[in-house]
Amino acid sequence: MSPSSTAAAPAILMEAVEKWYGRMHVLRGISLAVAAGERIVICGPSGSGKSTLIRCINRLERHEKGRILVEGRELSDEPRTLAWIRREVGMVFQSFNLFPHLTVLENCTLAPIRVRGLARVEAEARAMEYLTRVRIPEQARKYPPQLSGGQQQRVAIARALCMQPKIMLFDEPTSALDPEMVREVLDVMIELAESGMTMLCVTHEMGFARRVADRILFMDQGEIVETGPPETIFNRPRSERLRIFLDQILHQT
Repeated sequence: MSPSSTAAAPAILMEAVEKWYGRMHVLRGISLAVAAGERIVICGPSGSGKSTLIRCINRLERHEKGRILVEGRELSDEPRTLAWIRREVGMVFQSFNLFPHLTVLENCTLAPIRVRGLARVEAEARAMEYLTRVRIPEQARKYPPQLSGGQQQRVAIARALCMQPKIMLFDEPTSALDPEMVREVLDVMIELAESGMTMLCVTHEMGFARRVADRILFMDQGEIVETGPPETIFNRPRSERLRIFLDQILHQT
């Protein structure tokens, strides 16, 4: 069998993607292919376009030029495409974005019932499975304000997993947490990464990047400046911009 016949299509493909906010050029010619099951960590200074990049992947932000394909399907504003991308790509934000008036269980079952069409009993069983996976099944009947920040972020991860997405995006998921809560969220993400989920994670947690990432992207001024495995990025950075960033971030941790 020839190599071309066995090569799988990328889970995510970005081709010459451009994004502006008014006059601000946020993404500049981004081209990126992400294989199914690949774990990518995106790092870089504030304002480098990291969050915008992953928000374009699930169409929370629209790109002005270029193409983005997810599982071979090109993103557009066509309603069926938007509904599909929101089902298949899960996202966890800096802020937890949980509904405070719903219990943890209700937060986790809302989308599977309304979007996937699951029966309530099936949705609740699935929710308990994922709450157990993130190690907080005992919190199912509580409301988000009754939980710690770390617990709320784990609920947010469980909620995204309840849709059984093909791809998970994380936008600085530990940046809003107290230091003692960061570890519990990172532990959950490490377990998720080890399960084979396709993941893109914007983070400054370099220990997490070293342990989990297949590849690290370093962004600055809207461009992917360097990309490579953790060993190369940390030990043999090519650009001065990356060397300065690593010196700053590693001296903070």
